[in-house]
Amino acid sequence: MIWFRNDLRLHDNEVFYQASEKSSFIIPVYCFDPRYFERNAFGNLNTGVLRAAFVIEAVTALKEKLKSQGSDLLTYIGKPEEIIPRIAQKYQVNEVYHHREVALRETSISEKVEGELWSSKINLRHFIGHTLYHKEDLPFPIKDIPNGFSVFKKKVERESAVRQPIPFPSNFMTPPHLEDTKIPTLKDLGYSEEEIQAVNDIYVLGGEDTALSTMHAVLSTYPEGEQDPLILGPFIASGTLSPILVYNNIKKLGDGKKDKRFEKIIDILLWRDYFRFMLKKYPNVFFKSHGTKNGNPGHIPGPNEHEELFEKWKSGQTDHDFINSTMRQLQKTGYIPYQARLIAASYLVHEYQVNWLKGASWFEEHLLDYSPATVYGQWSHVAGVGTSEKDNKALDWQKLIKTHFPNGLPKLDDVYVK
Repeated sequence: MIWFRNDLRLHDNEVFYQASEKSSFIIPVYCFDPRYFERNAFGNLNTGVLRAAFVIEAVTALKEKLKSQGSDLLTYIGKPEEIIPRIAQKYQVNEVYHHREVALRETSISEKVEGELWSSKINLRHFIGHTLYHKEDLPFPIKDIPNGFSVFKKKVERESAVRQPIPFPSNFMTPPHLEDTKIPTLKDLGYSEEEIQAVNDIYVLGGEDTALSTMHAVLSTYPEGEQDPLILGPFIASGTLSPILVYNNIKKLGDGKKDKRFEKIIDILLWRDYFRFMLKKYPNVFFKSHGTKNGNPGHIPGPNEHEELFEKWKSGQTDHDFINSTMRQLQKTGYIPYQARLIAASYLVHEYQVNWLKGASWFEEHLLDYSPATVYGQWSHVAGVGTSEKDNKALDWQKLIKTHFPNGLPKLDDVYVK
């Protein structure tokens, strides 16, 4: 059995490739875990309606692609620790394959699935496939990874190498008479008619083929076009696009030469790796208000302080037009440029003195490219409690606006929405 999570693709997917090489029959499964559609301690949704629509699109695309290969994707609403063992026993599965995650919620779910499977003597096999650089290829063990991002980047780029993409799977055979399952609607996942209408007004694009075509468009036109390379983020976060494939395409286009137009993309991918590895080195560190500053974190506002200011910020009703346009675009589209994210975060933390975890939680609900380590890792550094000491600094958000957005927030290109 292949348990899909944030790896909704067939290209460069070691889990599917290994399963197809070693087993005569494969059962692909995806669970819409209800925990991801609940509200958290700050009252924000773990998954906003736009990202839920994006995921549904990605799962639908994967199911259709598997069907075109003579296979299928079983889809359910429910907790994986209840569904995976039931399906495994029903079809006499020998092993369950999945990609390992690093954040606490994701790893705890894996542990629950593993425990339930083990009671039936079924093994859960873990693979590592979310990062640009494979953990086994790093020039240091996880416990010795440099905390400083610049040191991490220099050593990894000098002493390690990015692997080639995993070959496309060769076997898609599934057992006869698989259950007939349907992909849930937004209503099935608990969203209101008003929330669903907001998605209908925009229509979110997702899926592996869209990811690949977007990647080729961005790499062939950037920076001549005005697309922010961060538009690849949702595809990478959902696993419909492999960072390794992006990197290898960049190297082919660059023909071994340094090209500033691609350096920004690679830098984003390296930060993404760094945050994931740091969360492995320091479990759950990006979800603690004091972060790495256990001894003297300084004043960290409590979770209920300055609630009125927080409401103004997230609804785009502050005293600053750029902040307002940024926050409104976030709610409407699920996307804002990288520097705009830093500006909005800095404004909330340093001007409004609001607990940074609340802001990160708001980004978690609304960003299409949400991934736990990256979003909370970025916010922790804006708040001055992150793992890379040199990057723990209050940003001059007004200077950033003048530098990066002299003409205001750019209009969103018609990439995710139409």
